[in-house]
Amino acid sequence: MDAAAYITANRDRFVADLKEWLAIPSISGDPAHAGDVRRSADWLAAHLNAQGFPTVEVWETGTPQAPGLPSVFAEWPAADPAAPTVLVYGHHDVQPVEPRAEWDTDPFTPVEDGDRLIGRGTSDDKGQVFFHTLGVRAGLAASGAAAPPVTIKMLVEGEEESGSVHFAGLLRARRDRLRCDAVVISDTTMWAADVPSMCTGMRGLAEVEVTLRGPATDLHSGSFGGAVPNPLHAMASLLAALHDADGRVTLPGFYDDVVPLTEAERELFARLPFDEDAWLRTAGDSRAPHGERGFSTLERIWARPTAEVNGLWGGHTGPGGKTIVPREAHAKISFRLVAGQDPVTVQEAFKVWVDEHTPHGVAAEVRVPGGGVRPCFSPIDSPGVRAARRAMERAFGTEVLFTREGGSGPEADLADILDAPLIFVAVGLNGDRIHAPNEKVELPLLLKGAEAAAYLWEELATALR
Repeated sequence: MDAAAYITANRDRFVADLKEWLAIPSISGDPAHAGDVRRSADWLAAHLNAQGFPTVEVWETGTPQAPGLPSVFAEWPAADPAAPTVLVYGHHDVQPVEPRAEWDTDPFTPVEDGDRLIGRGTSDDKGQVFFHTLGVRAGLAASGAAAPPVTIKMLVEGEEESGSVHFAGLLRARRDRLRCDAVVISDTTMWAADVPSMCTGMRGLAEVEVTLRGPATDLHSGSFGGAVPNPLHAMASLLAALHDADGRVTLPGFYDDVVPLTEAERELFARLPFDEDAWLRTAGDSRAPHGERGFSTLERIWARPTAEVNGLWGGHTGPGGKTIVPREAHAKISFRLVAGQDPVTVQEAFKVWVDEHTPHGVAAEVRVPGGGVRPCFSPIDSPGVRAARRAMERAFGTEVLFTREGGSGPEADLADILDAPLIFVAVGLNGDRIHAPNEKVELPLLLKGAEAAAYLWEELATALR
């Protein structure tokens, strides 16, 4: 029996098992559901053991004094001890369901609606973790082997939706057990059901908050206006100077470490069926595209760094007039970062830049709320990406294109701490209403994901040697 036939024959059992797992409300951000996250980990561990993984363990995170939520580790060694090792990463925790009244069905009672499966976690990320369990069985059925052609490890996190607080520590503590030649990520999306694609990078994030202070109190503008510095004026000038006329960020060195787009990537991005007018409608009915000159909209949101003013306030904002020189002005700013950039480096550069651009008589304070999130990137010509593309093209029967994503996760920690390249193999869609009411997944795509996974192991067995 070939892999596709095995998957078709086992479709109903696969969906029934997935529904059972989805029914566990493993909301990591709500302490009231900590027991459910643990129950989800135990359920997955039992299932992986039943699927044939010889080693399955539930790993605790955090410390006895400050415990975290559990991850699940599984390992299935290849018959050949010299075969490559591949780690599959995903997460079994889910987002909260509010506003619950906007759900058409109970979020933790999964419902099939034609080819769709509706429920929290169907796409992000239980469904996409789960297709690997069917894929490995399908690959073994097709080959007649008792073990996969690569050593398969799985690490399924329980805190991704609440910031992966303990994940880097877990990776460092378990580095020897997690040693691998590549990491497969199944927590992203494709362009469309009929346009399969692979993600090759995710942007990072750095945040800062600026406060400018002038006089010790608000002042009467008639008595003092035009004679002392106005913090709001200074803030407006500061923020206006953050970009030049071409939409480029003006922080010195901001672009020094950016990994540039290759011509091959730009050509493949351009081949995606992108309707800019339709996209603008999804962008809050925005009236026009905007951004760094010389780049397309897709290139701007996927592969170029940005600086955005997220909030600006100070002085009198209530009804009526109040003629003052305000004592303070405040702004929140975020930087989306791309391959090669480091959040802490950007935050430190911003502090220096603010100090140099703050006028005499105004005091500046820059607050940094954490170290940010690092970007990640997979070159399209790397052996692992090429192998995964072949596997997906075998499953979908058509050319697979490339995308990147604007969001962020713990992928950079996986790549850096485990010293292994990333490979993104996922079948979710942007229309799956991830994090929103009525989250869904397209079941035919989950089955294609399982088929791609079945082919992936033999492709990687050759590519990574």
